[in-house]
Amino acid sequence: MKKIIAIILSVTVLLSACIVGVSAASSDVDLAYAVASDLHYNIPDEELEWFSEDPIYGYANRRAAMENESGLIIDEMLRQVAENDNIEFLLVSGDLADNGRRLIEEHQAVAEKFKNFEETSGKQVYVIPGNHDYGLPGEYCVTGADEFKEIYADFGYDKAIVTDGLSYTANLGDKYRLIALDSNDPDKSTEDGMNDHKVEWVIEQAQKAYDEGRYPILMLHHNLLDHLPLQRILSHDFIIRDHIATANKWADAGIKLVFSGHEHCSDATTHTSPSGNTISDFATTSLTMYPLQYRYIEMSDDTITYEAKTVDSIDTDALLASVDGYSDEQIAEMNKGLNAFAKQYLKNGVEYRLERGFQDEQLGIKPGDIYYTLVRDVVDTFNDVLNMPLYGEGSAQELAKEYNIDIPDSDYKDGWDVATELVSAHYAGSEDYPLYEKDVKILFLIMSLVIKSEFDYIDDQVFYQAAASVIAAQNIDSISTILDMVSAEEEGVTAGEYLLVAVASPLLDSFANDDGVDDNYGAIDGYARTDTSSNISTSLSTTALDVANKFYIILRYLVKVLNLWM
Repeated sequence: MKKIIAIILSVTVLLSACIVGVSAASSDVDLAYAVASDLHYNIPDEELEWFSEDPIYGYANRRAAMENESGLIIDEMLRQVAENDNIEFLLVSGDLADNGRRLIEEHQAVAEKFKNFEETSGKQVYVIPGNHDYGLPGEYCVTGADEFKEIYADFGYDKAIVTDGLSYTANLGDKYRLIALDSNDPDKSTEDGMNDHKVEWVIEQAQKAYDEGRYPILMLHHNLLDHLPLQRILSHDFIIRDHIATANKWADAGIKLVFSGHEHCSDATTHTSPSGNTISDFATTSLTMYPLQYRYIEMSDDTITYEAKTVDSIDTDALLASVDGYSDEQIAEMNKGLNAFAKQYLKNGVEYRLERGFQDEQLGIKPGDIYYTLVRDVVDTFNDVLNMPLYGEGSAQELAKEYNIDIPDSDYKDGWDVATELVSAHYAGSEDYPLYEKDVKILFLIMSLVIKSEFDYIDDQVFYQAAASVIAAQNIDSISTILDMVSAEEEGVTAGEYLLVAVASPLLDSFANDDGVDDNYGAIDGYARTDTSSNISTSLSTTALDVANKFYIILRYLVKVLNLWM
């Protein structure tokens, strides 16, 4: 089961309203290449800016992106790709520069790195823009579509067979064709810019590829499939609109393999159309955030294998030469292993971001709102409990015992440590957190403690009404009847706990519907495998499920789980 991060994100928002990695290409491999995404290159600061008192990781920003180190991380990735004799080219699925819309110098720096890479390695780079890369030129945007295409002219556009704005197609090896789709809206911050023309253009280019004896590979910045439970609802700016209908069309057009980014997670998701055609969307994590990964892909007629590759070191001498403020201890920790350093950096950054998310304006509430006091008290108490020591004198575990809640022992120091560990697991991919896993149990029990310890004075009906209000605010019509379908009293939990579980239930859809595809290491069918007979029955049985009934089942399951823990 995957994507436990949805639980973490829901707390702030919802309470507010194997195969072994391939080391060498085998003889039957037609194509081997690398895929990176969301490089988010930043011009380094002259000196570190600090956001917390932590002496090593206190400079972690709210995005948890290693901005000052970004250029050196990109350099190391390019070095690894250049030295891998199997890799023929590099795909980059957008967000090349972090401030690319307003700082064209960042794009120029990235393009210079690509130029040097191509000249020294003889390998081609293919790019597509992300939402950070260009916009409508104006007061706050200097990089438009024309400027982007000019700067990156040698990185895909020079090989283009067909172009459509910033979208293009290019041949990869002897059997494949890249369809590089610009999925952005230049007038929006993160939202996709998909429309009927772009959907149909991809279908036309896929057909043209087949007509010319080639298999189509699609690359775009925004996600095609859900990489979080109900991503279209929770994180709608990160997934294309009408994504299921579009996935069905593209799968039926013969596209099996899609590379995307934007969500900053390593996640592989498959979808089967009603006709039995399967399409896989490989979201690649941001290269300059934990886990500092890119993908290695090998393709043959029958099999597509994939493996995560990690950047675990950079030139720290060059870092010290460009940025003031790093301590000897920080550099020593980086030199021990940059990936482990990046994980703790991410955890500090996520805590900083979520704590800021507890502010009224971030929660979307204001004094005078009907549930303002309830939401404010719940969120403040939750924050307090997260900051308490998890164990020992004056701990959350000690407080929980007063309410007959047994928080199990672990190595975590506080609630934030638990929450951010689960966040980092989502980013890294291949996470395995069943509902009964200790980490998940601890988090649920902390949330239950918040309700039990502070809100017994609130009338049950207030919780039920708040739950209905929050669910309605999500515009999920199919689950608006859940409160009428399930009785919390029959399951033996409090109304407050029922609110918590009822609101969280739709976020945990993936717990009941894991696609079984490993995020980082594995294999899927190649393009030559065309038997879809077994897929059709699977697809029909899935699409036949009534959405409201599915959520109802998940809700009852979660209520029972919480009850068993108590």
